[in-house]
This record gives sequence, C-alpha cells and structure tokens, in this order.
Amino acid sequence: MFDIRVSRVASVKNDLLSGLTVALALVPEAVAFAFVAGVEPLVGLYAAFMVGLITATVGGRPGMISGATGALAVVMVALVADHGVEYLFATVVLMGILQVLAGIFRLGKFIRMVPHPVMLGFVNGLAIVIFLAQLGQFGTGSGPGWLAGTSLEGSVADVAFMEGQALYIMLGLVALTMFIIHFLPRLTKMIPSSLAAILVVSGLVIGFGLDTRSVGDVAGIAGGLPKFHIPTVPLNWETLTIIFPYSVILAAIGIIESLLTLRMVDEITETHGSSNRECVGQGVANVVTGFFGGMGGCAMIGQSMINVNSGGRGRLSGITAALCLLCFILFASSLIEMIPVAALVGVMFMVVLGTFEWSSFRIMNKVPKGDAFVLVLVSVVTVLTDLAVAVVVGVIVSALVFAWEHAKHIRVEKQNDEKGSTVYKVHGPLFFGSTTGFLQQFNPRDDNTDVIVDFADSRVSDHSGLEAIDTLAERYMNAGKVLHLRHLSRDCRKLLKKAGSLVEVNVIEDPRYFVATNA
Repeated sequence: MFDIRVSRVASVKNDLLSGLTVALALVPEAVAFAFVAGVEPLVGLYAAFMVGLITATVGGRPGMISGATGALAVVMVALVADHGVEYLFATVVLMGILQVLAGIFRLGKFIRMVPHPVMLGFVNGLAIVIFLAQLGQFGTGSGPGWLAGTSLEGSVADVAFMEGQALYIMLGLVALTMFIIHFLPRLTKMIPSSLAAILVVSGLVIGFGLDTRSVGDVAGIAGGLPKFHIPTVPLNWETLTIIFPYSVILAAIGIIESLLTLRMVDEITETHGSSNRECVGQGVANVVTGFFGGMGGCAMIGQSMINVNSGGRGRLSGITAALCLLCFILFASSLIEMIPVAALVGVMFMVVLGTFEWSSFRIMNKVPKGDAFVLVLVSVVTVLTDLAVAVVVGVIVSALVFAWEHAKHIRVEKQNDEKGSTVYKVHGPLFFGSTTGFLQQFNPRDDNTDVIVDFADSRVSDHSGLEAIDTLAERYMNAGKVLHLRHLSRDCRKLLKKAGSLVEVNVIEDPRYFVATNA
C-alpha cells in the first residue's frame, strides 16, 4: 500500500511539473501558428488552451498534448485571407463536428492501415520539419513578420541570420539548454530537465543582462478569458460551400496527425489509447474552440514528446499545461515574456533528437527495398508538403508495392492425371495484380479435351480475380474443351457468371474463405 501511494504522489508531481514545462513551450509555437494562419496571437493561444484542456480531459490518450499546429495553420491561411477570421471560426466548428462523427462511426480504427515504414517516415520528416522551423529563430528580425516564417511548414530560406556576438550568445544558450536536458536526469529526476533548463538559462540571461531575444520580443501574450462568440457568417448554402471543403481537409489532417501521435505515445509508454475516443475528443475540442474565438488544433508531437520525456503520463499533465497557459495569458504574461527564445529552441532541438528514428539508418539495408523507399518518400513529402498528404501518399505507395510483390506469387502447375485430363493446380492469391500472369499460364489449344483447374492452394481476393476466372472459362468453352473448376469458395461460385455451371461443388473439400468484392 505504501508503494502504491508513493507511486501515485510521484505521478501527480511528474504530471504537474511536465505540464508546466509543456505550457512554457506552447507559448511561442501558438503565437507562431497564429501568425502563419493570419490571425491575432490570442486566437492561437486560446486554441492551445481550449483544445489542450478538452482533449486532455475527454480524449483517448492520457499524456498526449494538443493545441494549435502548423499543419492546420497552413490550410487556414487562404481561408482567412479570402473570407476573414469569422469564416475560420465557423470552419473550425464544422471541422469538429466531422471529427466527432468520425469517432462515433469508429473510423479511427483505420489508422491500423498505416504501415510501419510510413510511421517511421512520418516521425523522421516531422523531426526534420521541427528542426528547420527552429532555424528561423536565429533570424535578425522580430515581430509577426519575422515569426511567420518559423512555422513547421514555413521556409527559412529568406531569413537574415544573426552574426557576431548575438549569434554566439544564442548558440551558447541553446547548447547550455541541451546540456542540462541531457545530463540532469543522471543526477536527479526530482524536476523535469526541460523545465530546469528553461529556469537556469532564463536566470542567467536576466541575471547577467545578456542581450538576446525573449518571448516578449516576439509578441505580447497578455489577454483575458476567451468569450463565447457565435461566428458572424451568413447561415446559407453559399457559406457552407465555402467552409465545407476546408473543414473536411482540416478534420482529416487533425485526425491523422492526432492518431499517429497517439500511436507513437502508445509505443513509448507501452500503453494503449483509444483512437475513436480521441477522434471524439478532438472534435468536441474544436467545436468549443470555434465558438470561443480559437483557431482549432490537434495533437502536437513535439509537445507530446516533451511531456512524456518529462514524466507526464496522466491526464493531469495535459490539464496542467492548458491551465498554466491560461494563467500565463491572464496573470504572468510579463514573466513569460522574459524567457529567452534560445531556451525554448534548445528544448525543441532535444525534441528533434528524441523524435527522429535513428534506427532507420541501421535498418535501411535490412528491410525490403520497397519499405525503405516508402520511408524516405514519406519523410521527404512531409517536409515539402504536409502530414496528411505524406501519409496518404505513403499508404498508397505501400499498397502498390505490396500488390506488385504478391502479384509475382501466382504460380500454376500443369500435369495430366490417370484419366487423361489436363490438371492445373493454382498456387498463390488471385487478385487484380496477378490476373494477367494467371491467364498467361493457360493454353486452351494445347490442352486435352477435359481440363481441371484446382484452386485448393489459391485464394480469390477480389472482383478482378472472379473476372479472370470467367475469362478463362469463356476461352475454354470457345475452344470446345470441357472445363472443371474445383475448390472455389461458396461466394465465388455464386458470383461467377460464365463459369457458373462448370464449378464442381464438393462441400467437404471446398474452403470456407470469402472473397472481397464490390459486386
């Protein structure tokens, strides 16, 4: 009993401290993504608070952090520019409704269709994107225009970088932050190393009066409580045609990024979250956020990694992060604005090192070439476009590689039996990718009058396979040969058209598998 209590107290302490650490890292990112989307900083901060609080409370993955993200912000910018922020709020509400429906209809289970190479490519690509985003923090500018180029999807190509003393101070503080985060856990785990690093570096900058950029140089974060606000848009068909396409895209991106992050946290913590409940939680959070002047959001892999690595495992960590962020906005904005940007950059660099799957280099020559190609492809597409596109591309390419490889497995053995019949024994799956190779292995003109095709070692997987069998039956009928089809499943026999009367029925030997078909 004593051990249980100690463990529970330690867990609460870890959740509280890791939540505070995450809240500090949320501030500059929420502000940055707000600028990317073309809205005020408080719109991003309110989204980070509300989405983070609601998903931590009712979502399907304790310990996962949600908030305003760059993947959503880059989609929102065109909507805000063309129609204004009120249409964004309406879009976020509809986005949330779609996500709730996805959870109710249990669509979250389809995340299982994402292959492991796609997962590796996703985390590697996202690690690269987070790293590139931090390079913008070394720019010489300040304010919204400077920060807008530092989003996860932003480009740093046009940033004028620091030089001389300013650059050396920035690099030194970043290195010190990373040093503390890496080595402090070897001495003590009483306080999250990321939080300790932020406090130490902030104390040095303030104590010695070092000239370096702080959060306050980016934007002011002071504000009041979010207020209920119904989006002031016309409730007509025209409005729906404007916001619906954006809502579908945002809902899809939010669900994909959240569920992939959920899977990653599952693997790290060796626990299991609920994908469908997470969809509902994300949806409810976005509906509420849209009615309270927020830009919406989804799971954040960087902050989730900070939380988990700092010891945050329970829902209390996410709730603490959201409430601390609100306290920053209401009461402690002047203190938070004193934190040097270098400390937060150092934290994010450690997130990059922890997120990137370094083992992927080691396994490149050990996994199939198709999987290695998918891993690299998804990483590149994630960096160049966005997460949703990268995952869709990865799944499609993986499916095509799988189909191509299994299309080679179809094999037909030909022999004559004691009755003078030509017997073909089919081995391997018969589906859209293997139908051509299957048909090429038959020659009706050279076969005996009586022909038997045995499917005992084969499986008909789709409608293309059924059509191939019908085509084969037609060829033998046109050649004046008698064709027998053995060991086809019951549903195959029902769906075959031309070959229906040629199928031999043997209840004892016929397999009980079923064919997937749209017929």
